[in-house]
Amino acid sequence: MAEHMATLQTALREAGVDGWLFYDFRGSDPLAYRILKLSNAGMLSRRWFYYIPAAGAPRKLVHRIEPHSLATLPGGTLVYASWHELHTQLAALLVGGRRVAMQYSPQNAIPYISRVDAGTVELVRSLGIEVVTSADLVQRFEAVWSPEQWEAHQYAARTLRTIIDEAFAYIREAVSPQGEVSEHAVQQFILGRFDHYSLRADKPPIVAANAHSADPHFQPTADSGQIRRGDFVLLDIWAKRKDPRSVYADITWTGYVGETVPEEHRQIFRIVQQARDAAIAFVRDAVHLGTPLYGWQVDDMARQVIDTAGYGEQFIHRTGHSIGEEVHGNGANMDNYETRDERRILPHTCFSIEPGIYLPGCFGVRSEVDVFVDERMAVVTGQPIQREVISILQGR
Repeated sequence: MAEHMATLQTALREAGVDGWLFYDFRGSDPLAYRILKLSNAGMLSRRWFYYIPAAGAPRKLVHRIEPHSLATLPGGTLVYASWHELHTQLAALLVGGRRVAMQYSPQNAIPYISRVDAGTVELVRSLGIEVVTSADLVQRFEAVWSPEQWEAHQYAARTLRTIIDEAFAYIREAVSPQGEVSEHAVQQFILGRFDHYSLRADKPPIVAANAHSADPHFQPTADSGQIRRGDFVLLDIWAKRKDPRSVYADITWTGYVGETVPEEHRQIFRIVQQARDAAIAFVRDAVHLGTPLYGWQVDDMARQVIDTAGYGEQFIHRTGHSIGEEVHGNGANMDNYETRDERRILPHTCFSIEPGIYLPGCFGVRSEVDVFVDERMAVVTGQPIQREVISILQGR
């Protein structure tokens, strides 16, 4: 813990803040528990604060009936019972701090970071403290991968590519003799392959045919629909190893249940592919040149391609998201649409690039890859990536 605390304090000095104030009420900030390596065990029904100054010993503020709630963390302890004591002791906790980071995002620009309620921020500010966002600090401790996590991601990405091929083969082998297979059955097949390869996921994969593929977050049910010859199919699958601290991979492919893909599907895929590849090239060039790279810039690059093709109104989500121990991680997102993510993309982080065009009532195309960046290069995992809509019945 001493080494981790020293790393935290180094990051605070580099960020130019006086300290980092962690706050939790009944599990309201899971980031705090992970960053502090704090077990959320036992009955914790009262507010606690933990202040790490840029230099010097950390300090705790806990309720009198839960005096041991932060016992595993270093530093002296202040206690409170009444709200009067809370305010007085919070001021004592923050002595020497004028500019303090918290899990707060101005105007809720980055919801992943907005864990502290407005009233608590107001309380801290009432003590003469300037509260600034901890977004970049959180990214440094939540989104940067260890070598072991990078290896775990590569395994997950390779395996998901295998499962994509297996799922298309499953559709082909079911449709050819039987005429149809349900979206739900394909989803369950994929979940079975996850288990076979020792993978797990927080939610089941997306298997969407025809108009369902125009719903970016469609989830099949037992009676949602069948896949037949002449249908368009989108598979969006994400998973990670079952080992502790493993990280996700997340990819999306599309296919057509026939020998020859219709031109309308091929045309929309080409536009999405061009947007995806433009974003990848932009990232690679920036990393190679050592140019600072921000999430909003990557979104702009992909969105410009789709806007120019005349489908800007049909691209209804950000270009990509951070990937970590959660499939939607806490690092920089490729977003200047749903939010403007101005966080710098850090070395040893990973994110998806997944532009899409969605034509309600008809079909939707999304092509998703994962990109890992370090100080020298950007690596697209899960090779080979999709270059054309798969002809699912070709060569049967």
